[in-house]
Amino acid sequence: MQDARFFQSTRGKIVTALRRRHTASAIELAGEFGLSANAVRQQLVALERDGYVVERAVRRGPTKPTLEYSLTADAESLFPQQYEKMLNALLREVKSTLGPAALSSVLEGMSKRASAKFTSQVTAGDLKGKVTQLAAALRDNGVEAEVIDIGGALELREHNCPYSKTVGEHPEVCSIIHTVLRDTVGGEAKQTESIATGGDSCRFEISSTQRPGASAVR
Repeated sequence: MQDARFFQSTRGKIVTALRRRHTASAIELAGEFGLSANAVRQQLVALERDGYVVERAVRRGPTKPTLEYSLTADAESLFPQQYEKMLNALLREVKSTLGPAALSSVLEGMSKRASAKFTSQVTAGDLKGKVTQLAAALRDNGVEAEVIDIGGALELREHNCPYSKTVGEHPEVCSIIHTVLRDTVGGEAKQTESIATGGDSCRFEISSTQRPGASAVR
């Protein structure tokens, strides 16, 4: 697993973008990051050399084939998911040996530490600014997050989750992101989709006031 600095680099941003987009050309990636296509290709060559990216020719019309890039299975090792089995076993041991209350205490501590970490990076005075800053902080830590304006509210989307396999057995782990949202951006945050329950992403609808009639994903 790479540390947060990797995901702040151009190479790290390319990896996270390919994970979100599944496949893209150098020109498409260059447009996303405001770089030249040649600069992106240099990073792609390095990633391909290291076994994290593979290229293939795709014909998009009458023109000559376009080279598109996608991640290999080995690229998953770059993301913060390598310790899930250990975490799952640890939480299972805490729950079975010390009981549900002890597990809740452990997760509360994890939530507080995560919240403190992200709170220092979320300093905007308005809701949109806070959510945008939180998304940027999550990306710096390997979570591909984006903010979508859905009219009257904002939606934070996480396209990968460092605990996606753990929450299958321990859904309480989702309390971490809920605590982070509460402490950093405030407002009302409702989870409307979850990777852990089969969704394509984790989605959180965030508004300054609770909107009636919406339900949350548990």
